[in-house]
Amino acid sequence: RAGAGMRPRRKRYNLADSSSEHQPPAPPGAVLRAAAFARAKQTVPTVKLHAASPAFYNTFTAYGADYVEINQVRHGSSVLVMPEGPVLSWPVLRFADLAAEHFAAVLAQGPEVVVLGTGLVLRFPPGRILRALTERHIGVECMDVHAACRTYNILMTEGRRVAAALLIETPAAGP
Repeated sequence: RAGAGMRPRRKRYNLADSSSEHQPPAPPGAVLRAAAFARAKQTVPTVKLHAASPAFYNTFTAYGADYVEINQVRHGSSVLVMPEGPVLSWPVLRFADLAAEHFAAVLAQGPEVVVLGTGLVLRFPPGRILRALTERHIGVECMDVHAACRTYNILMTEGRRVAAALLIETPAAGP
């Protein structure tokens, strides 16, 4: 019995003894709380964690063998894309034609990383072509165009200052 100024007695349990006859009874309401938690756990909706990209950012919405689609506008030739601003035509018709001067437009955009889409297959340009970017500590990732579109979208939604330089080779242009 607890009187004025006295602490109530606490029950003591021997936790080392795990036999069921020595287990303490569940505290009042514990069974009800466990049942409510189980019901709540079953009704929690599944949530996909994707960063929302506002409509004013340039986002790749589709791609195919001879095109990319940016904000649902189809482009059938090489493009230079940044998250904000216009989609620029990139004057490269074939991978073999790629030269250092083609990256002047990329440098003018001031990216922190460039995703270079080298057509339908992954190819690496010679280092001398990318020297202007690497000297300015701008990262360059080479990949096929489809992977470049996906990578750009991820980096863009992370708030990175990314540029996508995509080589769309048309059948008339050849390899």
